[in-house]
Amino acid sequence: MATPTVSAREIPRTSAARAREVNEAEIRASLAAMRALGTEDEAWSRPTACTGWTVRDMVAHEVGQYEELPKPWLMISRKRRGRQAHPGLGPLDSHNARQVEERGDVPGPELTAEFARVAPRGARSLRRMPAPVRKRVRLSLIFPEGKALPEDSMEYMNNVLIARDTWMHRVDISDATGVGLVLDDHDREIVNQIVLDLALGWTGPPCLLELSGPAGGRHRLGSGPPAVILRADAIAFARHLSGRPARGELVYEGDEDAAAALDAARVPF
Repeated sequence: MATPTVSAREIPRTSAARAREVNEAEIRASLAAMRALGTEDEAWSRPTACTGWTVRDMVAHEVGQYEELPKPWLMISRKRRGRQAHPGLGPLDSHNARQVEERGDVPGPELTAEFARVAPRGARSLRRMPAPVRKRVRLSLIFPEGKALPEDSMEYMNNVLIARDTWMHRVDISDATGVGLVLDDHDREIVNQIVLDLALGWTGPPCLLELSGPAGGRHRLGSGPPAVILRADAIAFARHLSGRPARGELVYEGDEDAAAALDAARVPF
């Protein structure tokens, strides 16, 4: 049976109930990837697609992210200290740098154990956040970078960004170490939300995305006959939209200007 073509703008936004399932599934998948790295420092010290971060640094960042969810005062404290230590970085990047620095001497296997402890707790705290807070409180009140998001709200962070960030870093760890990238239905949900966000900001000509692999699908940007068709692995396209170095081929067929516009598109991660 042929894969149906779906209008990217009509992809449903992840609901709170579905986000719970996706967050929990991604935590399990990320924990399995971390455990697969073993105890030798060689894998943990490899560089990642995030400039300046090793695999160990990346996991330290993830531990810090989930640790902050039930303790927002930690986020504010790290933001303040990060700005003091890194005045040349933006609020979000300096905050993330502080997360890594606070666990600068913690070995990778210990960070894995911390992730196993704090990530489920952090995910549970999202469910306890009152609906009015999720919908009305803007992320940009904490990080100005939130103004560039498709939805500047705590709800968007809870339902979309937490899983996306964790997922993309699992891809980064796989790329850096060769640990297998195991994909299932929750990965498709994450990729669909990436495609939806691409569509919400798309002002170019109609395009057809033919994304292969377990997380893939056929998605239409705009209306009318496509000016360009993109064929790529879904994970490779997600890497590209995040601004990471290319891994895997992106094949464009059709109008060159439309292809260039699609190639230049980015989605916040």
